[in-house]
Amino acid sequence: MRSDVLRTGMERAAARSLIKAMGYTDEEMYRPLVGVANSWNEIVPGHIQLDKIADAVKAGVRMAGGTPMEFGVIGMCDGIAMGHEGMKYSLVTREIIADSIECIAKAHAFDALVLIPNCDKIVPGMLMAAARVNIPTVVISGGPMMAGRYRGRNISVSQMFEGAGALLAGNITEDDLCEMENEACPGCGSCAGMFTANSMNCLTEAIGMGLPGNGTIPAVHAARTRLAKHAGMKVMELLEKNIKPRDIMTPAAFANALAVDMALGCSTNTTLHIPAIAHEAKVEFTLDSLNEISKRTPHLATLSPAVAHPELLTDAAQMDTPSHQQAIHHIQDLDEAGGVPAVLKELGKLGLIDLDVKTVTGNTLGVNISGVVNRNPDVIRPADNPYHEEGGLAVLKGNLAPDGSVVKQSAVEPEAWVFEGRARVFECEDDAVRELLAGKINKGEVIVIRNEGPKGGPGMREMLTATATVSGMGMGKDIALITDGRFSGASRGACIGHISPEAASGGPIGLLKEGDIISIDIPGKRLDVKLSDEELAARRAEWKAPQPRVKEGYLARYARMVSSASTGAIIE
Repeated sequence: MRSDVLRTGMERAAARSLIKAMGYTDEEMYRPLVGVANSWNEIVPGHIQLDKIADAVKAGVRMAGGTPMEFGVIGMCDGIAMGHEGMKYSLVTREIIADSIECIAKAHAFDALVLIPNCDKIVPGMLMAAARVNIPTVVISGGPMMAGRYRGRNISVSQMFEGAGALLAGNITEDDLCEMENEACPGCGSCAGMFTANSMNCLTEAIGMGLPGNGTIPAVHAARTRLAKHAGMKVMELLEKNIKPRDIMTPAAFANALAVDMALGCSTNTTLHIPAIAHEAKVEFTLDSLNEISKRTPHLATLSPAVAHPELLTDAAQMDTPSHQQAIHHIQDLDEAGGVPAVLKELGKLGLIDLDVKTVTGNTLGVNISGVVNRNPDVIRPADNPYHEEGGLAVLKGNLAPDGSVVKQSAVEPEAWVFEGRARVFECEDDAVRELLAGKINKGEVIVIRNEGPKGGPGMREMLTATATVSGMGMGKDIALITDGRFSGASRGACIGHISPEAASGGPIGLLKEGDIISIDIPGKRLDVKLSDEELAARRAEWKAPQPRVKEGYLARYARMVSSASTGAIIE
């Protein structure tokens, strides 16, 4: 075993002494050593309970004959960091997480790993580490938060981000906002919607690196604790069978994950993380794969925030309308309907899933879902009766996004799928939000936020404050927003992000001027500015690269090394 380098031979007496200094017995020392990477902390609601998950994992490892050794991993809350300088640090932590796990796993020669993430960048960071280190590994998330209840209906943090716009529009009072604030997030877990954290936890399961239920069993359910114990036991089985992450994360497994991504209408951030994980797994991936898979994959589950919520309904009769019932589906509803296995089962009926891929259960995916049934066809539509014929995400290209841009088309009202409007150009999100709140942006306009990409931001912060303000003001169908930054999974409306190349790298978005006409065609997969090639070339000749916004510290180093969003914003 790999860990023999720590404990075998007289020259390792010092290492054995140090291990014994922590209270480990000889019996424990000579069992397989399993690193338990725990991102528990007291600053993220999705992570506050991970100490209990780690205890359960360690119990499972011990039951199966291994010795667990826990170590810490950083994790931040995108929701708390949203709208200020802290959001610049969100995406960049993904690389720190992957690097730190690699360092500890190799320095301490673990035989296997169990990785415990829950929220946005922690999940992909851990999956990147798993592929890079490539020793038997199981990922077990902390589980999703339950939806909050407000005046008889389900809500989540999504409504809180939209609160400022709703208050400004006169749709709610300050007392309403305070009441919602107290009810929206009822306890621990990753935020209750198909936001980035839950998207990535579901895709971890779909790609085969998490046990069935990993993406959907609520954080507060005892079933989550039982799943964590099984994760600890299963990693020992993987060790015995020598099944490694790259045996699981194959091209076919990534295709399965993307199909589930499209069926669930996951966060646009998955288009950053899947390429980055594939890069570590030595699997070739391009954004063009997304449109290819989306075109043949039906959209089966419409989960918050994918459908416009009737935000402020107080009339009980209105709450019983079909559109409202559709809008209140959250992750807990997906779990009750059969979770990711049931989605895979429906997609399998169309031949869209490779059932022969390996998974961390030790069995193939086909064996895993053989007895699965769809328990609620209102939540997971049958394959022959989808919400949409195409998947939830789309890549748009054109003269404004030569290398691509991304939209969560399942979260855009059909009336806004084709949109044309006058550009309102801003160099950062803060300026755009100020104009919005001042009522200086009109219906039919396109908000352009640039120099917020991986290099330009730096850090490619999310634009949820801007999109939520637009939605809260009730103008989600009337105003479009495009950026070389990115959007939270909680965003909805005509929001196109990840525009590549970004402004800081000389991309066309950096050449736009106030009043240019922007054309968005989601069905046609196009994003263009109505300018001639000659005019764009003339502007490019006059363009000067912006000065770096951050000149020291980790962000400055990140900006120098990071790749384009179109390749996953990986460190090169």
